[in-house]
Amino acid sequence: VAGPGVTAIFEADSPPSREIRDLGYLVIGICAAIFVVVQAILVIAIVRGVRARRRADAAGDTGEPVQLHGSVPIEVAWTVIPVVIVFVLTMITIRTIRDIDLTEAPEGALEVVVIGHQWWWEFRYPSEDGDDGKEVVVANELHVPVGRPVWLRLESADVIHSFWVPRLAGKKDLVPAWTNHLWFTAERPGLYLGQCAEYCGTQHAHMLLRVYAHPQDEFDAWLDRQRRPAVEDPSVEAGRRVFVEYACMNCHTIDGTSDGMFGPNLTHLASRDTIGSGFITLDRENLRAWIDDPQRLKPG
Repeated sequence: VAGPGVTAIFEADSPPSREIRDLGYLVIGICAAIFVVVQAILVIAIVRGVRARRRADAAGDTGEPVQLHGSVPIEVAWTVIPVVIVFVLTMITIRTIRDIDLTEAPEGALEVVVIGHQWWWEFRYPSEDGDDGKEVVVANELHVPVGRPVWLRLESADVIHSFWVPRLAGKKDLVPAWTNHLWFTAERPGLYLGQCAEYCGTQHAHMLLRVYAHPQDEFDAWLDRQRRPAVEDPSVEAGRRVFVEYACMNCHTIDGTSDGMFGPNLTHLASRDTIGSGFITLDRENLRAWIDDPQRLKPG
């Protein structure tokens, strides 16, 4: 049985994904029924044809061509039934799209700005009422509360990307100079995996998505920790000097240290499970290899 942490398109843990799944089941069911009926008619026609040929052979038939006559009721049914099926599927699809493709954020939704980059994800949590006004910026790992609608504002910094976490919602493109929206409500805690679903360059396959759903109190605690300044630890002072003295600070932001504009925000990097957009786990060995030669791990 699939659970959180598994990319399963027929396992739904959010209202939009459930509607998409149910529509998929309906389409599969109708197509399966059509397939069975057509194959049954084909088998019957073959069997009757074989029997007729055997009877003709036994009677010494000369093999003269048989004149076939169409059946008006069958031809009408063969036209009307597909039209009805297509009409029903069209109406149900329109209703599903209207239900999941909202034009405004659901009431009480958490709003997050999603920016697609080659090849990683940027998530910005604007300040809400009661916050200290500080925007939280993280990379690649989206954290959300369970049971609360999440309203995503989808943007792109370069080319077209596509946000897809199949257990939570359908695909939605991130288009340069255009803003799309997507919503979902995670119904149980856990890790939900996704993927950029629009080819966007060399490392498209390694532009992964990780969505962590927490109970509301745990999410609030995570958000509060992300708002805090980077930890001042004397034991890593040498690494801080390297970060400041070399080109790292030109691309990466660390609150209170640098204000880079191009790479992922690294303020609380150690709180993440992965680096490289979910491509590899975050540990000392992988982090050292990434800093030493990222092109070897993720060319491009």
